[in-house]
Amino acid sequence: MRSHKSQFIICCLASLICMSMAAVVISQQRGRPGGRGGRRGPEMAKQPFVGVVTSKGKQDGLFAVESSGVSTEPVVKSAKKFLASLSGPQREKTTFPVDDIEWRLWDNRHFYNRQGVGFNEMSEAQREAAFAMMSSALSARGLKKTRDIMKLNGTLAELANNFNEYGEWLYWITIMGEPSTEKPWGWQLDGHHVVINYFVLGDQVVMSPVFMGSEPVEAKAGKFKGTIVMQDEQDKGLTFMQSLSQNQQVDAILIKDKSGNHNLSEAYKDNIKLDYAGLRCNSLSKEQKQAFMSLVEEYVGNMEAGHAKVKMSEVEKHLDGTYFAWIGGATEKSVYYYRVHSPVILIEFDHQRRVAPFRSNAPTREHIHTVVRTPNGNDYGKDLLRQHYEQHKH
Repeated sequence: MRSHKSQFIICCLASLICMSMAAVVISQQRGRPGGRGGRRGPEMAKQPFVGVVTSKGKQDGLFAVESSGVSTEPVVKSAKKFLASLSGPQREKTTFPVDDIEWRLWDNRHFYNRQGVGFNEMSEAQREAAFAMMSSALSARGLKKTRDIMKLNGTLAELANNFNEYGEWLYWITIMGEPSTEKPWGWQLDGHHVVINYFVLGDQVVMSPVFMGSEPVEAKAGKFKGTIVMQDEQDKGLTFMQSLSQNQQVDAILIKDKSGNHNLSEAYKDNIKLDYAGLRCNSLSKEQKQAFMSLVEEYVGNMEAGHAKVKMSEVEKHLDGTYFAWIGGATEKSVYYYRVHSPVILIEFDHQRRVAPFRSNAPTREHIHTVVRTPNGNDYGKDLLRQHYEQHKH
């Protein structure tokens, strides 16, 4: 088991003048080479894991250790090949125990140092092995989206003229546990605007939290000209919102005007309390329910098809207890936030303020964040892992 020393540095207080904001910036560096610093984030990750719950608390009995009927052997084999491709020192910094806190130390922002082996230090053969592992776990669409986000991070480096903080290859992989068709294990991709947590127990898979987004969302020039992402998530959400009746839209809309960022479940937000809000899906017509499930599948479908089907069945089982919420306008030029929230899935989509290569005060369609989580304690497969430990000596 690796030791993780935490060290606080900086305690500075800025004075309040007019509209400026005082902030205490706490930086924390983990006690391993390449450790990760942050504003309170790593400290929040040390809090006991609860998961996304409502104010009524965790809902039990939602997740069971049982056969999915979909083999995980392909991802196990490809993960082993990836690990075999690494040097001893690379493997040492890439592998962690299956229950390590490293799962929770991902960050969708750009200025963090990551754990694991980076694509920027991999040989071409190692990159191929890493993408092969991801390909066995993701759908073709999910893999392409991931690669395109990485490329657009390269476009952002060009636009900002900052190749130290942004770049196509500034993404890191860690392996938690030992790849196995019986023992629990998983892998994590961590970097700016794309984070994937992939937990495996037998033939069961939990792929969450997943963060996907980009700034910009389209490369209009440069090395990756023509690359574009997050348009289906954007357009399907709007199309569904526009399909609702006036009364349904009234129920769905939380706030009419969107002036800031609204995502709630990004980095270090494992334990948020979030009550259901918006339009309850039991009021949808049959056609509307089909359209809603198509919207959900846009996110779940980033997984390999077999396990995506298993997850979609789980979502459909709780459809009548699922809520759809909206913030902002609902025209072709609007910026908006929407949320899908059920006992077994949380999806957030958000048009964000610009950060780079310049900052803006208003949200824009050029900066998008999305998050997918498994509420009620099963992010990172933690509820399945808990049950596994109860059934097997640890």
